[in-house]
Amino acid sequence: MTGNAPETLACLPLPPGLPTELSTGSGDSSSLDRGPPALIDSSVPVSWSSPLSEPAAPSFSAPAPGADSAESLPLTGAAYLRSQIRLLPLSPGVYRMLDAQGAVLYVGKARVLRRRVVSYTQTHRLPVRLQRMVAATVALEVITTHTEAEALLLESNLIKKLKPRYNILLRDDKSFPYIEITPGHPFPRLIKTRGGRPQPGTHFGPFASGRAVSETLAALQRAFLLRTCADAVFANRTRPCLLFQIKRCSGPCVGRIEPAAYTALVEEARAFLSGRSTSLQRELARRMEEASAALAFEAAAVYRDRIKALTNVQAHQDINLPTLGEADVIALHSEGGQTCVQVFFFRGGRNNGNRPFFPAHPADLTTAEVLEGFVGQLYARLPPPRLILLDQPLPNQELVEKALALRAGHRVTLGVPRRGNRRKLVEHAALNAREALGRRMAEGSAHRRLLEGVARAFSLKAPPERVEIYDNSHIRGAHAVGAMVVAGPEGFVKNAYRTFTIRDPETVPGDDFAMMREVLRRRFARAQGEDPTRERGLWPDLVLIDGGQGQVSAAGAVLAELGIDDLAVVGVAKGPDRDAGRERFFPLAGGPPLSFPLNDPVLHYLQRLRDEAHRFAIGTHRAKRSRAIGSSPLDAVPGIGARRKKALLHHFGSARAVAQAGLADLEVVDGISAALAKKIYEHFHDAG
Repeated sequence: MTGNAPETLACLPLPPGLPTELSTGSGDSSSLDRGPPALIDSSVPVSWSSPLSEPAAPSFSAPAPGADSAESLPLTGAAYLRSQIRLLPLSPGVYRMLDAQGAVLYVGKARVLRRRVVSYTQTHRLPVRLQRMVAATVALEVITTHTEAEALLLESNLIKKLKPRYNILLRDDKSFPYIEITPGHPFPRLIKTRGGRPQPGTHFGPFASGRAVSETLAALQRAFLLRTCADAVFANRTRPCLLFQIKRCSGPCVGRIEPAAYTALVEEARAFLSGRSTSLQRELARRMEEASAALAFEAAAVYRDRIKALTNVQAHQDINLPTLGEADVIALHSEGGQTCVQVFFFRGGRNNGNRPFFPAHPADLTTAEVLEGFVGQLYARLPPPRLILLDQPLPNQELVEKALALRAGHRVTLGVPRRGNRRKLVEHAALNAREALGRRMAEGSAHRRLLEGVARAFSLKAPPERVEIYDNSHIRGAHAVGAMVVAGPEGFVKNAYRTFTIRDPETVPGDDFAMMREVLRRRFARAQGEDPTRERGLWPDLVLIDGGQGQVSAAGAVLAELGIDDLAVVGVAKGPDRDAGRERFFPLAGGPPLSFPLNDPVLHYLQRLRDEAHRFAIGTHRAKRSRAIGSSPLDAVPGIGARRKKALLHHFGSARAVAQAGLADLEVVDGISAALAKKIYEHFHDAG
C-alpha cells in the first residue's frame, strides 16, 4: 500500500472489544444510501478517530455535545448527527453508525465525510429503511484516509468483520481452496490448501470448490509424478507406496528419482499451473519423439502418458478460453427480492470452476449497486486478478478499479464485454446465476412449507425463523461437549453453530441432564446480556433438544431460573427400539407426546435437524478427544517447549519417568538449566 498514514480528527485508542474490520459500504457524497462495499486490506494504514464525542462505557454511544448536565437527555437520530457535523472533516474517510447497544448499524465510505453525513440529517429525502437506521443511531465514529480508494478498501474490511444490519453482506464465509507446491524441502509436495495469504509462485488458484482442486490434483499427479504424502511419512518410507505402483508418484522417498530430475518436474508443474501449458506440451512432445527415435519406447510411453494427462486437465472443462489468462467472470441475476452472483475463476487460461453467492441486501438497491458491493467484499477475501469481466457497469467503476489495484499491487481492469468470446463467457455466467437462484428459491419455498408444518405441529404463532437444536456428546463423562446447531428458512446456518466445553465443577461427569442444563444456562444467559430486547436475531423461535421428557424438564428448569417463559421447547426422543421414524416429541408446554406418520415430510425435516446436531456434537467430541490423545503432561509445565520436551522424553523415555525423576537427574538433561529443573520437579511434586 502506498501513501502515508491517513489523517484523523483526534486519534484515540479503539474501544476495547470492538472489531477493527468490516466490509461493504455506502456510496459517495452525492448519494444518499448507495455505494460499493469496502475491499479490505489490513495493510492499509489508518488511524481510528474518536467517536466525535467521548463514548460512554460499556457501549460505544456518544453523548450529544450539547448536554450541559447529567439530567440532559442525549441526542439521538438526525438531531445527534446534526450536532456532529461541525466536527467532521472535509476529507475522504469511513464512518460507522452505532445503536444504543454499541452494535454497528452501517458502515460507509465518503469522498467528503461532512457532506455525506449531512445527507442523513435530511430524513424526508431518505427511504424508509434509512429513516429507521438514522432513528436508531446514537453514536458516530469516523476514520479519515488520504484517498477515496483507501476509504473504499477500509470500508469493505469493516463490513466483512462487523456485518452491519443495513449494509450489503456477502454471507458465504467459506474460504477458497488453492493448490500449493510446498517450499522448504528438497522434494516439494503437491497438495490442496485453504486459508492464509496465498504466496505467488507456491499457491495456484483460487478454485471454486474442493472438488475442482481434487480433480485437478489427480490429473497433475499423473502428469508430473510429484509426491503428496506428509513429510513424516516421506521420511520413514522404506519401500515405494501404492501411488508409485500406479504411476502417480516418482518415488523420491526411496531414491527412485534423482533430486535434479525431481526439481525439473516441480518446475514443469509450476510452469503449467502458471499458464505456460502450450510450451510445456510442445517440449514433452519433442522429448517423446526423441525417445521414440532412440528406440527408448518405455521413456516415450512415460512422456505420452504425461501429455495425455495434461490434455485431460484442459479437456474436462465446460468453458475455456486460453487467451483469457488470469481473470474472473462475474454476473448477477435478481428476482423476487433475492440475488445470485455467479463467479467463474480463470487462472493460467484454465477454468478453475465457478461458485454461486447469495448476498443479503436491502430491496431498494439497484442490481448495479448490489454488484458493486459484492465485488468489494469478494476481493476483501481474494487477491484480485488483473481482469474482471462483469455483466453490467458499476456506479463507481473507476474508483473500484483504483481500490482493487491498491490492494493487489498491480493494475486491475473491470470490463463489460459487448461481443465476442468474452461476452459469451459473461452470458454463460448469467445463465448459471439465473439457474442457481431458481434452485435456491425452490429450496427456500420447500423450507418455508416445512417450517409452516413445524409451526402447526407445535402450535407456534408463526413459522420459526430460527431453530436451535442441542445435543451432548461424551464417553463416560470424558471430553464432554455440548453442541448447538441453527437452522432457518434457507437451511442450516453453519456460521451460527456453537460448541460448549462442559466445565462447571458442579456438573457430574456423564450426567446428561446436568450437561444440558449447563449448556442452556450459558447460552441464554449470554443472549440476555447481548440482546436483551431480542432485536438482533440472536434468540430462537423454537428450541429442539435431543432427548425425552427428562431433558425437556431440565431445559424448563434453566429457563425458569433465567426468567424466560416464552420460548417454545420440544424434546426429540427416539422411539421404541430406537427405530427411526417412530420418534416422539415432548413439548415443554406439557401434554401427551406427539408423533408423525412415517411418510410425513415434517418428520423427515425434524429428523434431519436432530441428526445434524448429533453429527456436529460427535465430531466436536472426537476432535477434542484426538487432541487429548496427542497431549502430554509436559505441556502443562511452564517454560517447556517442543525442543525441551523432546530432550526430556529422549532422556527419560516417557512423561511418567520425567514426573518421577529427581532434581539431580533433571539437571543433567541437555537444555535444562538448574532453575528449570527445579520448576519441573516442583510442578510434578505439587501435582502428585
